[in-house]
Amino acid sequence: MTKPDIVARRIGSEGQPIAIVDGFHPDPDALRAAAMAAAFEPGRHHYPGIRAALPADYFALVRPALVPVLREVLGAGGGVQLLDASFSMVTMRPGDLGVEQRLPHVDAVEPGRIALVHYLSEGEGTAFFRHRATGFETIDPARSAGYLATLNAELRSDPPAAAYPFGDTALFERIAHVEARTNRAVIYRSALLHSGAISPGAVLDADPATGRLTVTAFLAAA
Repeated sequence: MTKPDIVARRIGSEGQPIAIVDGFHPDPDALRAAAMAAAFEPGRHHYPGIRAALPADYFALVRPALVPVLREVLGAGGGVQLLDASFSMVTMRPGDLGVEQRLPHVDAVEPGRIALVHYLSEGEGTAFFRHRATGFETIDPARSAGYLATLNAELRSDPPAAAYPFGDTALFERIAHVEARTNRAVIYRSALLHSGAISPGAVLDADPATGRLTVTAFLAAA
């Protein structure tokens, strides 16, 4: 079995840690086969695509790669609770996106929340952003109200075009980009402003064999 290759980076002016893990799952072909047999349904919570249940042994198999990242890169030395995890595929056409889906976002502002994206296809991956007006790269409870007030005022005067966040925009600057590689995972704090890196010409296929197939998971560290 090939040992996972773990690279830690600090990004942006806030120096937030992220981890990039190649060889994250010991049998990615079996995992992709499971996705092809899975029953996908529309995603919840503004997710612009479809999701399906993971194999029951997924986290047992990725534990050797995940545990050292949580402990050594993200400082999660205590217990970790799984909040949500699924196969995920972005499928929504840019013209159908709501305003909130056209912007970088955070998954949670609470301390200890961690996000994981495990790529099962090649592509453009995940991008991280800085909000130009506030300079914020992370949104925590202390920043949240001020950030949202500033952002909402900006959106009233200049709503974003119908496109996924990809590069720099009038409101956000891209500060980092992790390319998708089959069986690569990126793990980061949920408070980081980020988006799937979906280019304007991306093919958003709903077939797990050919589309933008990932595993997404959300964790809470003690």
